[in-house]
Amino acid sequence: MDVGIGLPNAVPDTEGRTLVDWARRADEAGFSTLGTIGRLVYPNYEELIALAAAAAVTSRIRLTTSVLLAPLHTNTALFAKQAASLDRISGGRLVLGLGIGGREDDFAASGLTMAGRGRRFDEQLAEMQRIWAGEGRGDIGPIGPPSARPGGPELILGGSTEASFRRVARVAGGWIMGGGTPAMFAQAAAAVDQAWQDEGRPGKPRKLSLAYFALGPDARALADGYLGQYYAFLGDIAGQIAASAAVSPEMVKGYAAAFAEVGCDELIFVPTSSSLEQVGLLAEAVS
Repeated sequence: MDVGIGLPNAVPDTEGRTLVDWARRADEAGFSTLGTIGRLVYPNYEELIALAAAAAVTSRIRLTTSVLLAPLHTNTALFAKQAASLDRISGGRLVLGLGIGGREDDFAASGLTMAGRGRRFDEQLAEMQRIWAGEGRGDIGPIGPPSARPGGPELILGGSTEASFRRVARVAGGWIMGGGTPAMFAQAAAAVDQAWQDEGRPGKPRKLSLAYFALGPDARALADGYLGQYYAFLGDIAGQIAASAAVSPEMVKGYAAAFAEVGCDELIFVPTSSSLEQVGLLAEAVS
């Protein structure tokens, strides 16, 4: 199983220089990917911009939006162009993880409604793939640049419903779970594999998951502080999410082993602090 690390783009008050230094350290430490968290109504850095900064100071590590809320990007042609640009700039390292979103305030701030977002997402995916394939629209020519990968960046989709699993099987190369236990992952991953088989696609989809972490002497306080704030809209559930964060090397190793056991292809440990020492502490824990 590959082990990635999140970029602290969603940790409040993170300096831009810190994002760049974090990306460089993660690349040097051997992590498989840098992941980003997507929100609109929150003091986080936008994912494609944050990963473009990371691309400039890295050469090996994948760049994964885990996940970006696609329906908020209503200009699909521009969105496809942005993704292809980042993929080409990074030498084909972009993994475009997309989801439909679930927070009313993100949609309200965009002048959108949540109703029908699944249908809009399907239309958006189809249009982006036409653009990445080099197709124009009527008398409008192709929209570039060409992606570094034929047919566009690697595409993975989130979601926990049968409809989302079928969407993965139709158009994507993989699926990502936004959070949960290894048992939850195993159950959903089996459904994704079944949808993949039902669609008649060869092989298996790549399957990923996220897990929060904080390490060092203040680990518990860091996890509780950040996750309690980020998930405050969920009420008491915020405390449960914070309690599940890996706050010791032993917990990190345990999570990695458990997710590997149930067939996870890549586990991305998402930071709850932007202190640069977290990169080295996680690298040591998973070594």
